[in-house]
Amino acid sequence: MSHSAPPPRTSGDAHDDRLVANVHPPDWVNPTPAGRYNLVVLGAGTGGLVAAAIAADLGARVALIERHFMGGDCLNTGCVPSKAVIRAARAVAAVRDAGRFGVRVPDGVTVDFGQVMERMRRLRADISPHDSARRFRDLGVDVYFGAGCFTSFDTVVVGGQSLRFARAVIATGARPAVPPVPGLAAVPFLTNETVFNLTRLPRRLGLLGAGPIGCELAQAFALLGSEVVLVEGARGLLPREDRDAVAMVRAAMERDGVRVLPGGRALRVAAGAAGGIGLQPGPEAGSGEFVVDQLLVATGRIPNVAGLGLDAAGVAHGPHGVTVDDHLRTTNPRIFACGDVCSPHQFTHAADFMARLVIQNALFPGRARVGSLLIPRCTYTSPELAHVGVGASEARDRGMEVDTFTQELSKVDRAILDGDSSGFVRIHVRRGTDTIVGATVVAPRAGDQIGEITLAMKGGLGLDTVGAAIHPYPTHADAFRRTGDLYRRTRLTPPVKRLMAWWFRWCRR
Repeated sequence: MSHSAPPPRTSGDAHDDRLVANVHPPDWVNPTPAGRYNLVVLGAGTGGLVAAAIAADLGARVALIERHFMGGDCLNTGCVPSKAVIRAARAVAAVRDAGRFGVRVPDGVTVDFGQVMERMRRLRADISPHDSARRFRDLGVDVYFGAGCFTSFDTVVVGGQSLRFARAVIATGARPAVPPVPGLAAVPFLTNETVFNLTRLPRRLGLLGAGPIGCELAQAFALLGSEVVLVEGARGLLPREDRDAVAMVRAAMERDGVRVLPGGRALRVAAGAAGGIGLQPGPEAGSGEFVVDQLLVATGRIPNVAGLGLDAAGVAHGPHGVTVDDHLRTTNPRIFACGDVCSPHQFTHAADFMARLVIQNALFPGRARVGSLLIPRCTYTSPELAHVGVGASEARDRGMEVDTFTQELSKVDRAILDGDSSGFVRIHVRRGTDTIVGATVVAPRAGDQIGEITLAMKGGLGLDTVGAAIHPYPTHADAFRRTGDLYRRTRLTPPVKRLMAWWFRWCRR
């Protein structure tokens, strides 16, 4: 249940009406429970939907409880709307840069922001039937709308009805975190739950938070025409990522008009002149106040655990969400959890695969481990930044010795021809072997490309095998093959080279 409040709808909008008709029908009547459920799922975001669908498909008796909108953050306020807006921003960049290809656009770029957002709402509504209450009812799932709350170790109450279960899954997701920035509580601000309700482009937009959401939306709104100021946190831009990769993303963001400011640790916020909002970063950002018309806070997410009655169910929890073991079992052996409510990997695809693991362990005598999941991630800026496994700094922290091979896109023909030569493929292997332990890709569609290395790692294929696989020419993916070539050259050690020299001398006889 995304326990955060549902985003207010655009007044009188037919697309939002269609969305709501699918994911929280106003006329929905909850079923009457009859007997004990094999599985009760709290939360109809990605994790909850996957768990409920698989369990019902296997023949289990399943109940699904959602407090607000089915589809959760991903459909309603996250992946789906953000990628629609980002796609519009990339169209702006394509028109802006058309002159590099000999294509003239005499009148330049004109953005109809209202139409951009209308397209987003239309596409979101188009996608929503997949997550709809009626679809899950047709799958055999009993769908309940309301605030579910545990009242005992095997009972949940929703809408005044008690649902008993053999097993339960907590998949209630997370909500935006609001940092303790002085003055922030006194000014209006947006989060990812409300920014997609905008119908007019902010002339000046401020962003707090330099993680994936902040970077993606900062660049997108700058391309759409806003003057954007992004205030970094204490750990800088995209702190989890490879520093060379981050430098390329920062340069692209600044090229597209984003002003990136340090000083997040000492930031103060205050009401500005003429209804604006004043941002006062620390001294490292220089003196003065930056006044914006709208402020977007994107400083992380907090697991939704309040109001679930977890203590009554004997489920331990804390600031980082529900406590689970490596099998995603809570301290109540009947209850499991998956997704953002219990995991540091707050991605839709992570919740999806955690839900599959939960079904194995909750409904069958499975021992599947969440630690065995190989979870890639991607920041959807332009260029995209994708990563899987460990990076060089993390390997050092673990005491793992690695060899690193980097193929610059500036030496990949298709990237040169497409005008997208700022980026690289970087692969880390265990020292002295071709065993891949991690990779970073900075490129257009890096999120699509990282799957090749994820598959290789999952299947136990080494970098030598990746390099031996024929890739079509010319493609961006040829960079992976070339990285394999870089590895192979390291096999030509001095003794091998001496042996080769002897062989060729003998062949000339």
